[in-house]
Amino acid sequence: MSVAPLELVRGPGAADLSGGEPAASATGARMRVVDGALSCIARQGVAKTTLDDVARAARYSRATVYRVFPGGKDAVLGAVVDTEVSSFFSALALRMGAATDVEDVLVAGMTEAATRVTEHRALRYLLEHEPELVLSQLAFARMDQVLAVTCAFTTPFLGRWLDQAEARRVAEWAARIVVSYLLCPADGVDLTDARQVRRLVRLFVLPGVHALRVPEGGMRRAPVAGGSVRRADRSLQSSRARLTTKGEAS
Repeated sequence: MSVAPLELVRGPGAADLSGGEPAASATGARMRVVDGALSCIARQGVAKTTLDDVARAARYSRATVYRVFPGGKDAVLGAVVDTEVSSFFSALALRMGAATDVEDVLVAGMTEAATRVTEHRALRYLLEHEPELVLSQLAFARMDQVLAVTCAFTTPFLGRWLDQAEARRVAEWAARIVVSYLLCPADGVDLTDARQVRRLVRLFVLPGVHALRVPEGGMRRAPVAGGSVRRADRSLQSSRARLTTKGEAS
């Protein structure tokens, strides 16, 4: 799974090691090592990054890094992924949680996700110099796992307006759009631009959104900014009316 933005992981300030190892809490030490590893990956990638590099970046000794992560480099990299993915979803939750309708929650989620990925220095380096490390996580069954995790997280935010099955379907649809455009950019489509994302959502996502769940158990159309679904309904009704008129005339 890809990692989230570099700037979200910030350890405590660098300690002076002249008098021995710094006294740090386990959590603080882990954060510093993770932050050091991220800075190394952003400069030289995963393959060239050694545990000594990470220790220097974190301003710890190699022995301290091993005490914090007995599993060595693999354990550090695992912690980097776990920390960054957690930070990514936390940021996503803040944006999506503040949305007031289906359109806004989709725009917020898609824009935030794209911004976090494209501005992530370490991830950008890997995509340019070690793409197999990232792309291998987006192929075949692994892609299904990525979508499953993403959809499980985002579905409840859509579930404020959509029934469970529909929320899940729309969540996967939006996730696939984001992954597709990030891996294969298209001219004129910038998912970090909320205005462009809103246009994309109105044109291609909202017309396919079916129904809104209400407490009484009834169903009604999802309220979206700009009335995109209502316009789509009117357009469909107009088309049907023209076809009916044409049929009667013939």
